[in-house]
Amino acid sequence: MRILHSSDWHLGQHFMGKTRQAEHQAFMAWLIEQVQVHCVDALIIAGDIFDTSAPPSYARELYNGFVVALRGSGCELVVLGGNHDSVAMLGESRSLLAHLNTRVIPGVGADLAEQLLVLHTRDRESGAEQPGAILCAIPFIRPRDVLHSQAGQSAEDKQLSLQQAIQQHYHALYALAQLKCAELGGQLPIIATGHLTTVGASASESVREIYVGALEAFPTSAFPPAAYIALGHIHKPQKVGGLEHIRYCGSPIALSFDEATQQKEVLLVELDASGLQQITPLPVPCFQPLRSVRGSLPELQVAINAAAQEGTAQQPVWLEVLVSTDDYLSDLQLRIAALCADLPVEVLRLRRERGTAQASLQASAKETLDELSTDEVFAQRLSDEVLDADLQARLQGLYRQVVGELQEDDA
Repeated sequence: MRILHSSDWHLGQHFMGKTRQAEHQAFMAWLIEQVQVHCVDALIIAGDIFDTSAPPSYARELYNGFVVALRGSGCELVVLGGNHDSVAMLGESRSLLAHLNTRVIPGVGADLAEQLLVLHTRDRESGAEQPGAILCAIPFIRPRDVLHSQAGQSAEDKQLSLQQAIQQHYHALYALAQLKCAELGGQLPIIATGHLTTVGASASESVREIYVGALEAFPTSAFPPAAYIALGHIHKPQKVGGLEHIRYCGSPIALSFDEATQQKEVLLVELDASGLQQITPLPVPCFQPLRSVRGSLPELQVAINAAAQEGTAQQPVWLEVLVSTDDYLSDLQLRIAALCADLPVEVLRLRRERGTAQASLQASAKETLDELSTDEVFAQRLSDEVLDADLQARLQGLYRQVVGELQEDDA
């Protein structure tokens, strides 16, 4: 059984005034080539297929076009809902896409069995299908899906209750998978998915904390003993806790400047009746170069020239420029523009590193609220105050709790 593990496509992302449509189109074409070259039986997208709950029409067209194009390869497609995805929007085409060899699990429903899927493998010679693995197809779990709030609970009690409820959901579905496996002969590997933060996972600035105010990270010991666990939400490819069989594949394109130097990948997972056999990372080509450069003006000249080597007139490098020792200059934006003149680069974000210069940065770089996440706005405002560590931590905790409650209401 050969599975491709991908996640966090974020179709429709608007990145500082730039669309990612061309990058996503190129990635999808490349991914279908990998499915064909490696004779993949099933492709799993572990959450956040879209960037927002109301994606633009072109993002939906990309999604639908990919489903149709993949069908020609004979590969099964499993799409799991993420915290960015709308359960209702993903679910509205679920029945239709089922006729195109695609199964969509937008969210946790009342019937646990709906999350239990049998994946099939094809005989390389005859083309006949047979069961190849049992999938515990678990999407992003919202607290209200598995937990009833109780009056008088402390923050610690809520965190523990949610962790236990999610753990129970995993183990209940795994028990169903064991029964299904026995029904089919008992020689099939059981795999699982998830869209959540685990203990020890390394995130990036584009990752939104999802169990805000309740559960910050899920321990690996709480997962059932599946042969492979395909996770989404964290954009950096990584093993979880050093465990070979619990993996984040990461996002296929860089979704923030701090991801620019990451080698993006999808994971080719091979299993048989005895369990996990091999995991092969397939490096995703970079379809749009991003770079973050830092330093004084003389240092920036060198760094920008180096970054420009990756760009062309048709596809300039997108730059984040962090100015350190020269942040006091009032004409900084003009100076940076002069450094970039006639080079295949485009500055999308200009920052002064010193906190005292934040106000003048916003004026000179014309940074707008549209270019900032809510987390960035809060962090900048908090940095303007002189507060002790305990109070800062309390304010951050209250902020995360409020945002989490708003996200739940919007979902």
